[in-house]
Amino acid sequence: MTSTAVFASGLGLGESPRWHDGRLWVCDWVAGEVLRFDRSGDRDAVFRISGLPFSVDWLADGRPLLTSPDGVLVADHGLLTSYGGAGTGWNEIVVDGHDNVFVNTVGFDLMGGEEPKPGRVSVITPDGARRTVAEDVWFPNGMAVTDDGRTLVLAESYGRCLTAFDLAPDGSLSNRRTWANLGDGAPDGICLDADGAVWYADVPNRRCVRVREGGAVLDTVEVDRGCFACMLGGEDGRTLFITAAEWGGVTGIGGPDRTGQVLAYDAPAPRAGRP
Repeated sequence: MTSTAVFASGLGLGESPRWHDGRLWVCDWVAGEVLRFDRSGDRDAVFRISGLPFSVDWLADGRPLLTSPDGVLVADHGLLTSYGGAGTGWNEIVVDGHDNVFVNTVGFDLMGGEEPKPGRVSVITPDGARRTVAEDVWFPNGMAVTDDGRTLVLAESYGRCLTAFDLAPDGSLSNRRTWANLGDGAPDGICLDADGAVWYADVPNRRCVRVREGGAVLDTVEVDRGCFACMLGGEDGRTLFITAAEWGGVTGIGGPDRTGQVLAYDAPAPRAGRP
């Protein structure tokens, strides 16, 4: 593909695409569903919850974890129960190779129109304990962990940057640094590729951008609606799946028009890291 193709349509607002066990998973915020797509684009709803199913990832034993308005939920034998960090409306999630679960929160009531405040990143360790590992992050969004498990990259949507941390086996984050300044870019969901680049989705600029460390732009995919998140997958890991939808602000969420799509783009390098 030299341009995007529509892989799926009819979503309310797709977020958190993940490639897992040969399938594409997407959270539809409006429908309250976690969807699983086969390679032809046919879908089934794996989970349904009340509220916004922000993000999904998996523990090493295969159990899915889902952020929700009630905290982090774990699916076990088809049942969703509290896993850790309950009572906080977490945003994005990523699980590292040690089953440390990283979640973030924006730090203010976006839906209620509150003035922006910095958010934080927390970790839930395998014993269920939760602690804050990064603060003063401006609208933390997508997160990714490098293949070697030593670096966590975070999208700061309001900071217009990608921020990196050294990642320790116990889930501690240190050596905070700017991985890339993005100019007018507003990064939302992100993913890593095998060349060490990051793809980030951008809602207001209606694009998905591939950048190297330092901020050099390697590729740009322009679309006709806001790009909320992206994930590399497919048989060879080189299909960039983009969740995109018309965006008119938070007051438009849940409207009658289901403009959400999953777009597919032929990427130059395969996926890497987590998720």
